[in-house]
Amino acid sequence: MPEPAADPRPSRRAMASLRSRLIAAQLAVVLVGVLALAVGVEWTLRRHPPAFWAELLASLPADDLASSTTLLLALVRRITFRALFFAGLAATLTGLLTSWLLTGELLRPLRDLARSSRRIAVGHYDERVAMPASTELATVAESFNQMADTLEQIEAQRVALIGNVMHELRTPLTALGGYVEGMMDGVLPADERSFDQMDHEVRRLQRLVADLQELSRVEAGQVRLSLEDVDLTALTARLVQRLAPQAMAMGIALTLNDNAGSLFVHADPDRTTQILINLVGNAINYTLEGGTIIVSVNRRNGLAEVTVEDSGIGIAASDLPFIFERFFRTDRSRDRRTGGSGIGLTIARHLAWAMGGDISATSEGVGQGSQFSLSLPVGRTASNPV
Repeated sequence: MPEPAADPRPSRRAMASLRSRLIAAQLAVVLVGVLALAVGVEWTLRRHPPAFWAELLASLPADDLASSTTLLLALVRRITFRALFFAGLAATLTGLLTSWLLTGELLRPLRDLARSSRRIAVGHYDERVAMPASTELATVAESFNQMADTLEQIEAQRVALIGNVMHELRTPLTALGGYVEGMMDGVLPADERSFDQMDHEVRRLQRLVADLQELSRVEAGQVRLSLEDVDLTALTARLVQRLAPQAMAMGIALTLNDNAGSLFVHADPDRTTQILINLVGNAINYTLEGGTIIVSVNRRNGLAEVTVEDSGIGIAASDLPFIFERFFRTDRSRDRRTGGSGIGLTIARHLAWAMGGDISATSEGVGQGSQFSLSLPVGRTASNPV
């Protein structure tokens, strides 16, 4: 199955950390303001000892209560405003300092992300951002770099696909051009044999175009599936019976191990047949005369599994990771005329994924044969053993 994409959203822990730091900064501003107010009031009062207040009260006119009250209120107001001024100044300076520190920590990495995003937008897919010290932005930077890695891989695959398609098209087109030019120059006769060769090359082109169209649909998830409970054992038996004459003609023993009995899967029968034709067909093409191919149906780890094991040319350990890539061939010396388009396994695996299954490949090495396994979800039919 394809690996799930990493969650691009910052983790809850990271967001909680950022939220806590913002709240702490605000609380620091409030705390500094309160402390500055208390210190200002205390400082103002210390500047006026008890003797000052006694002298002030003695100087107030005792027979004019309104004037005395006015003078006292003016003095208290002046003391309060002075304390509030220093408290506000301290809170403002603290807020500016904390804001400068936080915005500096946040904005520098964000500017780097914006600059790198613009470079990726114009095609520089090798662009990466450095991991910032902030845990929260480190999560965002990691997600950004993962996205850039994916885009770079997609671009590399696109370039490789174009190159491979051009190579695949060039061979039959060159052959067709040679036949046409030869007949026009009178070097080749315009007889049935020449036309048969041209028809063969045209059919190769048609198969390649059809395979590319199929690959495009399956990779885009646009394949229509008719899922139903299908007897995988019976379907596999019919397929083996269908391909047995082809294997026999090449001197290969193709056998079916159906000891599992009826085993139903929830899948598209036509697409399942298409996958098995590809797996068994490849085994026939890559097994030498006198070799054997054993197809078996089993139930393993809650899934139904069809295994195609052959005694063919095998797969090198270095080739196994790429066996399902487009146009990849284990036998690079194999003639394109006898081989397929090189994307059959890619299509087969995407079809298996679309049905909730998978295809895997193993081999002991070159000359040791290989084993391909198709796994599909078990159906709900009562015939399936529990």
